[in-house]
Amino acid sequence: MLFQVQIAIRIPQGVDKTEVEKLSAAEIEQVKQLQRDGRWLHIWRVAGKWANTSILDLQGPEELHQIISSLPLFPYMEVDVIPLSRHPAAL
Repeated sequence: MLFQVQIAIRIPQGVDKTEVEKLSAAEIEQVKQLQRDGRWLHIWRVAGKWANTSILDLQGPEELHQIISSLPLFPYMEVDVIPLSRHPAAL
């Protein structure tokens, strides 16, 4: 099942910058592994924001929730999910 996932990171004031950098580096490695596994198909940065739009190919919403909630920056995320299905005009 395909999902379009839009993630924006919102770090509150007062959070330790070094900790945020550490979480961000760990998250990049986790997403790269999910890409190697074939589950995180695409990731694009939203220009000018700490945000991305991604396409994931997963078994269902439960797997999506497990993956997103396991990301190191999850406590600071605003997440929007759009389930996708094939369009009849798609080749």
